[in-house]
Amino acid sequence: MSSEDVALIAEPVTFANSGLTAPNRILKSAMTELVCEWSTDEALADDRGKPTPEFLKIYEDWGQGGIGVLVFGNFACDRLYPESPGNPIIDKTAKWDHVKEFTPAIQAAKADGALVICQISHAGRQTMNTVAEVPISSSNVKCPPLGPKEFNTPRPMTVDEIKDCVDRFAFASKVLHDCGAHGIQLHAAHGYLLSQFLSPDCNLRTDDYGGSLEGRSRIVFEMISAIRERVNDPKFMISIKINSADFTTGGFSEEDSRAFTKMLEAAGVDLIELSGGTYESLAKNGGFVHLKESTIKREAFFIEFADRIRPHLSTAKLCVTGGFRSVSGMAKALRDKSADLVGLARPLTAEPFLCKDIIASKTAGAKENKIPVPLQTASSNVQIVQMGKGEPLSDLSNQEVAEATVAHIMGLPVKYVLSAPEEKA
Repeated sequence: MSSEDVALIAEPVTFANSGLTAPNRILKSAMTELVCEWSTDEALADDRGKPTPEFLKIYEDWGQGGIGVLVFGNFACDRLYPESPGNPIIDKTAKWDHVKEFTPAIQAAKADGALVICQISHAGRQTMNTVAEVPISSSNVKCPPLGPKEFNTPRPMTVDEIKDCVDRFAFASKVLHDCGAHGIQLHAAHGYLLSQFLSPDCNLRTDDYGGSLEGRSRIVFEMISAIRERVNDPKFMISIKINSADFTTGGFSEEDSRAFTKMLEAAGVDLIELSGGTYESLAKNGGFVHLKESTIKREAFFIEFADRIRPHLSTAKLCVTGGFRSVSGMAKALRDKSADLVGLARPLTAEPFLCKDIIASKTAGAKENKIPVPLQTASSNVQIVQMGKGEPLSDLSNQEVAEATVAHIMGLPVKYVLSAPEEKA
């Protein structure tokens, strides 16, 4: 780690269309929190997605963490099709006051000056079968299982349902604007509904919402237009998370991604976060992993895709998320102009104040994570829940704690308590 590396990461970044400025170049990527209200009782269904004290506590912590762009996530726009029970939900049919309920957490997240962006999503065919008996999607292509999660065959959305979904994203955007968020992020990655429309192997439609990239992406650009109409504020940022590629046969390709980013920039999108994969490819590869030796050396999973996309952008900022752990690795991505921002997710559940420590030159990077890669998302969820409860965070750089956490996730007998290995359970 050098002072030049830290200074580069600490540089502010200004977004062209909104004119907003982030205090530094670290973005906290959206992660499912799983701490909001949820009930399978239909009599209580209206309360699904209400924030809890735990939700507020999580963002109080991250809000004091020196993060440049802080992305909440993910907000479901339809309580029938969340990514998971426990998601925050902004459903236009709900009778409770979303602005009143979500404003405290969004304001808390701004404590250190972060730009606060809220990710909005719809799970589509990736809605678990315990939540939706018949999910909806671009077409009737079933999602394969991912670990314990199983999914039923979806039915294709009607055009009226597509229009309703567009309106739901716009409604959620207006709510979040009124809560004080600086912008929203459309979740068009990781195999969720917008990704299902973009992907040729999932979108088999023959109408205006299928076929060419223009047709498959139509729903996204209708959402951008609807949000601009609903939120009459030029400083409200529209961003998006997309796949560099689906990593499935016949899926959304790198060529599609490159063309799509240019279309997004032309539509006034300020920030594009680059990720990759779907539930299908995650199940095949065993989680987010390095597929090439060259990306291991550069830390970020999708950095080589970014190298080929970044030169085609002139106003939109590009963020690469996934794999970064060291200050030197983050700084190299910025110095090489592979990305304008670097995204962190799992490191910030282990160390909520990591960004502040990096900017203060107190650390050269994130702690080691000794959890097996396929279980690292689940172990981050364990830490998020601990954050919400105000408990000590499990130190996953400690082998005994890591083993205990794996046992906890797998439902096996736990030899050690999660955050204190010296205390036998």
